[in-house]
Amino acid sequence: MLKVICIGELLIDFVAEHHSGTIQEAPHFSKKAGGAPANVACAVRRLGQSSVFAGAVGRDPFGEYLTQILVSERIDTSFVQRTETFTTLAFVALSKEGERDFYFSRGADAYLTVDPGLNQLFYKAIVHFGSATAFLQGSLNETYRHYLKEAKEKAALISFDPNFRIDLWKSNTKEFIRQALQFIAVSDLCKFSEEEAFLISGKNTHSDAAIFFHDQGSRLVCITLGAQGSFVSLNGEQLLVKSVKASPIDTTAAGDAFVGALLYQLSQYPTPKKVLEDFSVICKMVAFANKAGAFTTQSYGAIEALPYAKDLERF
Repeated sequence: MLKVICIGELLIDFVAEHHSGTIQEAPHFSKKAGGAPANVACAVRRLGQSSVFAGAVGRDPFGEYLTQILVSERIDTSFVQRTETFTTLAFVALSKEGERDFYFSRGADAYLTVDPGLNQLFYKAIVHFGSATAFLQGSLNETYRHYLKEAKEKAALISFDPNFRIDLWKSNTKEFIRQALQFIAVSDLCKFSEEEAFLISGKNTHSDAAIFFHDQGSRLVCITLGAQGSFVSLNGEQLLVKSVKASPIDTTAAGDAFVGALLYQLSQYPTPKKVLEDFSVICKMVAFANKAGAFTTQSYGAIEALPYAKDLERF
């Protein structure tokens, strides 16, 4: 079994529970642990595989809280750095359908620096780049690119989820697209929401968007479509893999649960890149990942909503 290494932000989600509307209208918020790559690391670990998280938090109570959450989840926190900058915060409100309204107060995650020790773990590993903030200013951007180069050179399986957040990019989506394409070009697996797929590709169908991403360099393309399931494209074959029924109240970590479940399954193989040659096997994996995503929407928060293997057996 292979290690899964996740790089990016670990932050506090302040979630407006039991409120359907905007952040401005929310009367109160609940503290939750989150951050897309940290969520993926926890999703992998809860399903039974070891995972590593690399990111930066502040030397403050929130940073201590987040670090302890990862420790309690049995994540390898050897590469969590502490900085003098305050821990990054995200405020989240939900519509009646469970869709999110985000507002970020960015802090410590921007200051992640390269740790040479992490490079050595990339041999025969799965490395996931799923940070919403990594393309912004800060040393994280340079660190992110360094680790991408190292992962490629060490023949790791590279996973990428752009995690587009309009609050972070509303004035400069072209720059987001430019940087995202650089990661898509060298990734073995790319996961997109429908919004991201159409935004980055400039296409208006799932099939055309997937073909565009293959042309850029990605081997496996998954476009998650909520209750409909996920559109899968690999080696010239395409299929909409349906999801299970759920009653969503919060979609915050559904995509991260999907990615974590997919990477967990790939990590069970000694040479997961070879699995990317088998469309039928990948579609079965996506069906399982859909179930993980659907389960997560039934609870508030990110990490605490992620399923264990026993949850998906009953779901």
